[in-house]
Amino acid sequence: MTAPEETGDPEAVYDALSDEVGRVLVGREDVVEQLTVALFTRGHVLMEGVPGVAKTTMATLFARASGLTHSRVQMTPDILPADITGTHVYREATGEFDLQRGPVFANVVVADEVNRATPKTQSALLEAMQERNVTIEGETLPLPGPFMVVATQNPIELEGTFELPEAQRDRFQFKIDVGLPDRAEERGVLDRFDDEPELGPEDIEAVVSPDEVRTAREAVADVHVADPVKEYILDVVAATRDSTAVEYGASPRASLAFLDAGKARAALRGREYVIPGDVKALARPVLRHRLVLSAEAELGERSPDAVIGSLLDDVPTPSADAEFAAASTARD
Repeated sequence: MTAPEETGDPEAVYDALSDEVGRVLVGREDVVEQLTVALFTRGHVLMEGVPGVAKTTMATLFARASGLTHSRVQMTPDILPADITGTHVYREATGEFDLQRGPVFANVVVADEVNRATPKTQSALLEAMQERNVTIEGETLPLPGPFMVVATQNPIELEGTFELPEAQRDRFQFKIDVGLPDRAEERGVLDRFDDEPELGPEDIEAVVSPDEVRTAREAVADVHVADPVKEYILDVVAATRDSTAVEYGASPRASLAFLDAGKARAALRGREYVIPGDVKALARPVLRHRLVLSAEAELGERSPDAVIGSLLDDVPTPSADAEFAAASTARD
């Protein structure tokens, strides 16, 4: 187990989180990285994958290693908004109503199978994500900071589910597709749990403090983004709006997601400036849940990821990375 220095350096914090989560999780470094990026940039994450690929486990491991308070909500059709936000409970002993806070009052909220909750309940959660406060019987209460929602959903069992509307999906910074592990990773899972059958999230320790997370966030905010990179972000987002394969393209919120997440990705790699490669690496998780494909693309069975790949091929990439490093140095 490693711990970051007390400076809250983003790269050190990420290394500590990745190492600790890796005590239980085999592979999936990209998922841990994107969760860290979202944590550093006040983002929320939607994770989608078939049953058994450890979506909920990954979210729980990350929450425990982060040292932040965390809660898990099993979303079902009968869960009510008050079950998430909280309510006032009458205490017979005192004859008064006391506020009972719901699970949303945590730093990291894991909403398991979010598409099984009704639209009314989904809206209560997503309002908290956007506003970072909740209103309980006329009283508005702030949520703790940092605040992050990690929601999961299953793409194959759709009976009795309620798909998130496009406008609500847009509030997630990333959609992470959690696929099946490759053979080497799955063999690693077999070996690890053959040696330690009882290994689980409870074995994970907090290796990061809330203060270190806040300091890392401040460092990420200072990462430089040169004008050519900003223009590249705008070009990629504009391409989603102009493509014949897309009925509705990405909103300005996607451009901001690229900006913030690009800064965090650069910081995790020890850079003080963003490069076009950061934007390309983030394109699929930033855009895949924001695009509504055209009927032609749907009939052609094109996936959002395939459409995004074609768009990236068509959008010209800015010049060499050295230019962005020079721009960062000149700024200082």
